[in-house]
Amino acid sequence: MNSNMEKPYVVGIDIGGTNTVFGIVDARGSIVAINSIKTGAYAQADEYVDAVCKNLLPLIEANGGVDKIKGIGIGAPNGNYYSGTIEFAPNLPWKGIIPLAKMFEERLGIPTTLTNDANAAAIGEMTYGAARGMKDFIMITLGTGVGSGIVINGQMVYGHDGFAGELGHVIMRRENGRLCGCGRKGCLETYCSATGVARTAREFLTASTEPSLLRAIPAEEITSKDVYDAAVKGDTLAMNIFNFTGTILGEALVDFIAFSSPEAIVLFGGLAKSGKYIFDPIQKAIDANILPIYKGKTKLLMSELKDSDAAVLGASALGWEVK
Repeated sequence: MNSNMEKPYVVGIDIGGTNTVFGIVDARGSIVAINSIKTGAYAQADEYVDAVCKNLLPLIEANGGVDKIKGIGIGAPNGNYYSGTIEFAPNLPWKGIIPLAKMFEERLGIPTTLTNDANAAAIGEMTYGAARGMKDFIMITLGTGVGSGIVINGQMVYGHDGFAGELGHVIMRRENGRLCGCGRKGCLETYCSATGVARTAREFLTASTEPSLLRAIPAEEITSKDVYDAAVKGDTLAMNIFNFTGTILGEALVDFIAFSSPEAIVLFGGLAKSGKYIFDPIQKAIDANILPIYKGKTKLLMSELKDSDAAVLGASALGWEVK
């Protein structure tokens, strides 16, 4: 009998700035149990890990106990695959270097692997989603920031230090670039994240007197979802915001294609759900700027995983590769 039969489940833990979601997953990628806690409610990493374990253990017990779990996978901002640590994550309450994988192993006695959140989403897509069977693809996560997971020859790219592939911090605008949370100016993240889209909306509304449905919303409260809702109703300004955003993203993707010639680029996150409004300008910018040798070779795909499940599924997939 192979070990997967004896240990039919893995645990996936997705650590976000707001919520931590954890689930038990079977070999087919079905989530058999899921729960969450508020990440920010715990000032100390120790208390936090205790709280996750306290809420996770009943799920494990209800599904045959610790002996049925092959491994735990964790996706976290600034997560380092090599060391199992979270390092200086700006959106998490714990400062410095936190040996998170070790903390879970000590409490639960289950082998634990950790990676960053965008890599976890890429692994989820490769194991259970749109990138099944692909050896070369790039996952771009469009959320509060822009994250990326790069797979080359069937392997996640981690670099020599565990932090490779921060495509959200490629500088797209040298002249008057927007200030980024990383301290530099003009990063892709400042234009193509959900936050970036809201910023663009405020800029466009200020720069013109064009009538728009978005003017009914207080400027500081506009979200990328509002821009999408307005675009669906035919709002010209909203469409222009998507064209601006998609063009910058398409220009960036052309450079990424020149770098690793991926079979596909998979877009994930709320913004990708804007469908043709974001995909059309991206494709147009790719077609207008791509090197002839790459023309028409890289597919632009939308993630096939539910936002809420993808990170947990991706993290859980790490649980099968017990070190």
